[in-house]
Parts: sequence; structure tokens; C-alpha cells
Amino acid sequence: MWCSVRWTHSNKLYDGAMTKRFESKKDLDRESKAIEKFLSIFNGSAIKLGPHDIDYKIFDNDGNAICYAEVKGRIRDMEDAYPLPIAARKLVKLADKELEGVIIWACNDGIIYGQPSKLKGAVRYGGRNPRPGAANDQEIMVYYDKQKELKNGNI
Repeated sequence: MWCSVRWTHSNKLYDGAMTKRFESKKDLDRESKAIEKFLSIFNGSAIKLGPHDIDYKIFDNDGNAICYAEVKGRIRDMEDAYPLPIAARKLVKLADKELEGVIIWACNDGIIYGQPSKLKGAVRYGGRNPRPGAANDQEIMVYYDKQKELKNGNI
């Protein structure tokens, strides 16, 4: 059984500074809908991980851990979602796990997903317009163009 609750709060950094979490209820609902769709495709289950970890640990229908998943909001329809962005630091976190990783982009009309180890992307500095108190709005990003290793599922 998985839980779609994530706390929105400030977090203390190593130097004592504070950083804010900016996920709204709408963002969390989009994430929840995306993971539910992904799990329905593979008949699996998931548990929500901590606020500084990858989003979910995924299990098969026998309860065996099979992968980790990071869900990224993409406020566009699937046909207009490319290139698909993800922070390089998230890819490193996925790579550090003992199981394969999967990235799920939550679009308006469905999900696009793929295993980072099978994708080809472009690396560049980018992100979103900086917000006050946000530590990771501009960072090293990886952008994925449409490719056969990316799958989708309509919501």
C-alpha cells in the first residue's frame, strides 16, 4: 500500500540555511494520479519515500521490490511535453539505488515513463524561473527528446 502524502515545509541545509518545499496540493494530486496510472499498467504497488529521497519504491504483485520511481510534473499534454526535463541530481539519486530506476512525467492527459539507463538526453544548465527561497530552480538538467525507449499511458 502506498501513501501520496508529502509535507510542504522548510528544510534545514548543512550550513543552517533554510529551503522551502513548493509542492502544492495540485502538484501532489498530479503525482498521485501519475503513480496510480503507472502502477495500474504493471499491476504493482508502491510506498512513498522521504522528502529528500526518490519519490517511490515500487513492488510487483508478489510484494517484491522491483524499482524506484521519480515522478515529475509536466503541465502539458503528452504530445507537447518534449523535451522532458529532469534535474541531474535526481538521476544521480536513482543511479545510487540498489534497483533500477524509472522516471514518470505526469502530463495533463497521461504519463510518459522510461528507465534512465536506456535513455539518451542532453545535459545543460536550466530549470524554471527562480523563486525566493528556492534552492534548486536553476541547476544542471537533463532533457530527453522523444525516443522509442519512452513509453506512455493515457489517464
